[in-house]
Amino acid sequence: MTASLPALIVIDVQRAFDEWEAAGRRRNNPDAVARIVDLLKAFRANRAPIFHIRHEGTKPNSSFLPSRSGYAVKDEAREQDGEPVIVKRVNSAFIGTDLETRLRASNIATLVICGATTNHCVETTTRMAGNLGFDACLVRDATWTFDRIGPDGEAHSAEQIHAMTLSNLNGEFARIVTADEAIASFAAK
Repeated sequence: MTASLPALIVIDVQRAFDEWEAAGRRRNNPDAVARIVDLLKAFRANRAPIFHIRHEGTKPNSSFLPSRSGYAVKDEAREQDGEPVIVKRVNSAFIGTDLETRLRASNIATLVICGATTNHCVETTTRMAGNLGFDACLVRDATWTFDRIGPDGEAHSAEQIHAMTLSNLNGEFARIVTADEAIASFAAK
């Protein structure tokens, strides 16, 4: 049996995050969406599977409610015909969805994960992918997060949070790669 192509998992590239920035929240990796666009082009050119994950908020004030403008996917990362959209309501793309079933049915072993935010839905999905036995590759320059205040009141920059999340996942749950490295892997096949 030949190895299947990797699947691209694009998590929560939704307009709510643009609204957060417009409201003054600071993020890292300003070119992350451009790297996601690069990944989408490469996966489409190689006819590799792509799964778009969309977050649907459940709290009354959520930026991700379907009735709000933040629910919409950013135009440049929008799915094309035939590319499935999986709606999740928690921070893992595997909980309450058929993502794992779809991946297993297609004999997909390797997942290339990107999107938002590094330390929330991307991290949780990546951890679960690793625990479920998938070869998970997290694309470091195609994900981003925001500054946060910790429970002790200490400020943590988006860069620090991003770096720590990648460090926590590296080697145990995923391989940390760049978009260029993920794209170059197609040439090696």
